[in-house]
Amino acid sequence: MNEAIARLRSRLAGRRGGDRASIAGAAATLAWVLLVLLFWLAGPSDGSASGLGRLAALVGVVLPLVLIWTAVGLARMLADLRAEAAMLRARMEALRPDERAAADRDAALPAAPGRTALAALRPAPRPARPEQKQAGLRQGEPRQSDLPLDPPEAVRISPDELVAAFDFPDGPDDHAAIAALRKALADPETARCIRAAQDVITLLAGHGVYMDDLPDSRADAQGWRRFLEGQRSGAQALGDIGDPAALDTAAMLMREDEVFRDAGHHFLRQYDRTLSRAAADMNDPTLAAAVDSRSGRAFRLLAQVTGMFG
Repeated sequence: MNEAIARLRSRLAGRRGGDRASIAGAAATLAWVLLVLLFWLAGPSDGSASGLGRLAALVGVVLPLVLIWTAVGLARMLADLRAEAAMLRARMEALRPDERAAADRDAALPAAPGRTALAALRPAPRPARPEQKQAGLRQGEPRQSDLPLDPPEAVRISPDELVAAFDFPDGPDDHAAIAALRKALADPETARCIRAAQDVITLLAGHGVYMDDLPDSRADAQGWRRFLEGQRSGAQALGDIGDPAALDTAAMLMREDEVFRDAGHHFLRQYDRTLSRAAADMNDPTLAAAVDSRSGRAFRLLAQVTGMFG
């Protein structure tokens, strides 16, 4: 959200710089035209000037105007370059994978269900005490080959826990959903999907589109299973978001906002992959609950405006 606001501010700054240059150019042009008219009215009225003299007079009148608007064009180009540089700096700051950027992003989230609980799940790093460091050094003294090289065990997430993580907790008292979300974030594949969903839901909420206001899915679970298995043709029934305002806003963002478009396509890929992998272990009511979760509603909205349902 901070990146989108910074990008909008840089665009507005570039436009303001170009507008100021145009106003200054128009004022200089008007002043020059008035000066030429004054000289023409107050000058001698004899028509004895030769053709070469008239050509020199014409060049003397037109050339300053050309120089003025050349300077205006350069000033507008410079303002656009400055705005582009500011936008790139904002994007680089947003792409830094550190805890400070993540904390700043969570601080900008609207007060919607699930956001506060998700931000609270990021544990703060604890500095090790000196005696702990010394104990660790003593334990690692024999040989480097004694270090465990086995990969960590895979996290097993049940279908119900995945649905609860997709829906995000409703608040700090929703302990079951918070526990499911913690477990989902421990799995790298599922964590990427959850964070991509959080980014998209946050950006949509910043434009007045809230997942709780979207309707439940009216499509049957078998249609979703065929879609997740790769049968994308004839899946128009899955695009059942009947909110024109939400559809128009999402379509506008996908078309005009580069940051949202990148986040949206990333989320569509991650959610499709995660739900396709988990659908085999879900019964029909659980699959229906997954597509009606907050993440599922965001997927249905973006998939509908991008033509993913055919």
